[in-house]
Amino acid sequence: MKALLQRVTRASVSVEGEVVGKIGRGLVVLAGVANGDTEKDAQYLAQKTAGLRIFADEAGKFNLSALDIKGELLLVSQFTLIADTRKGKRPSFTDAAPPDQAAKLFDIFVEEARKTGLKVETGQFQAHMLVEIHNNGPVTIMLDSRESGKTQAA
Repeated sequence: MKALLQRVTRASVSVEGEVVGKIGRGLVVLAGVANGDTEKDAQYLAQKTAGLRIFADEAGKFNLSALDIKGELLLVSQFTLIADTRKGKRPSFTDAAPPDQAAKLFDIFVEEARKTGLKVETGQFQAHMLVEIHNNGPVTIMLDSRESGKTQAA
């Protein structure tokens, strides 16, 4: 499972012109589920996201997490993070989990993020979404649960 985190001052996601999720200061998390991902991948990414120290303290150092600043999370499912671009000019999405499996793991990711106590908003699974992001910094970090060494994914 992959997650692209963007530190934001505010963000929103709309479907067919209607805002379905909106946050203030915090993180936008674009999350992609790959074949072979498990609940452990979703749990790991939720905890890592909430605890990652990418907010500046009073000295300007990255010492604070979303938990520390009581930030907000906007979680958006995005299978295109699983794209394989090694061959040709068209990305392949064969490594992306099928929609039913991806939806289940994305829902677990959302549940685990909510367990942190942070405000969590989401996009709409499998919808065409317009995401408005006010990236602060800009700060953008990629997380991959398979690189953690703590999950069972192959």
